[in-house]
Amino acid sequence: MTGADAFLETLATSGLPPLRGRRHVGDDFRADVVTRDLGPLRLVELVTPEGECFRDARSVRAADSELWQIELVTRGRVRAEQGGSTAVLGPTDLVLVDPVRPVRFTSTATRHVTMLVPRQSLRLGPDEADRLTGVRIRGDRGPGALVSSLARDMTRSLDGFRADEADRSAAAVIELIAVALSAQLGDSRPVADEVLRNRIVGFIEARLSDRDLAPAKVAAAHHMSVRRLHKLFEDQPLTVSALIRRRRLERCRADLARTDRTVAAVAASWGFADPAHFSRLFKATYGYNAATLMSNSRAQMVNVPAARPAQNGS
Repeated sequence: MTGADAFLETLATSGLPPLRGRRHVGDDFRADVVTRDLGPLRLVELVTPEGECFRDARSVRAADSELWQIELVTRGRVRAEQGGSTAVLGPTDLVLVDPVRPVRFTSTATRHVTMLVPRQSLRLGPDEADRLTGVRIRGDRGPGALVSSLARDMTRSLDGFRADEADRSAAAVIELIAVALSAQLGDSRPVADEVLRNRIVGFIEARLSDRDLAPAKVAAAHHMSVRRLHKLFEDQPLTVSALIRRRRLERCRADLARTDRTVAAVAASWGFADPAHFSRLFKATYGYNAATLMSNSRAQMVNVPAARPAQNGS
């Protein structure tokens, strides 16, 4: 697209954490934004001119605290600064960015892909996050190369997925990202319980739309007793049942903010058979009604230009 104003309008609808800054805005301004979703994973491919942008405390939104942002450069060069670290990225390189902390980007004319990942799904501790944010992850070798190659291709190959296929595929991609981040940390092999727990969380993420998903079904799928399953999660923030419930609510909230379906239909698609129970649970968790969220989102959509659809060969 041409014109800085049109670009900023489209960028505002992409779901990206907001940025401020100075970019070239002359008559030859050229930029583009293409947004694609795979289950809970959002990919935004951007073509941007040379410039500088930043995010400070005034720009942070509450919703951004639920995400990790992973930047992949496919063309050009980017300098990313966050948390006292500086990553100089070339084509194929990646960097983890925390959307709720100040960050600054300086770049040549670039093409890059932003991956927005639910924060809980990467399970990074505060110390691990501090060691990873703003650090270059090489995209030409090891797990980073696999994530880099996959992300580049995904922006053009996300059509034709059923909901369950999209969720399972997203869980696999997120697990690859977690492997790449772990490799960057240089951590030793996780203990057996952690490996099994991570596998179980991935299993849950991929089957949230299954109404019968419950601890007994999860335990049976992993050839263990329900007691053993509960013991595996006894030192975690959420029990297995609470984890399933919380992840389903998160998916419902995301869908309600960008759909014209009814609250009951969205709830049912993520395993909540009783609309009244879902509505009570949603309000108890988030402090407002699901219907209110949907009404507010529809009102905003009336006044916001739609994002440009993906074009073949973009």
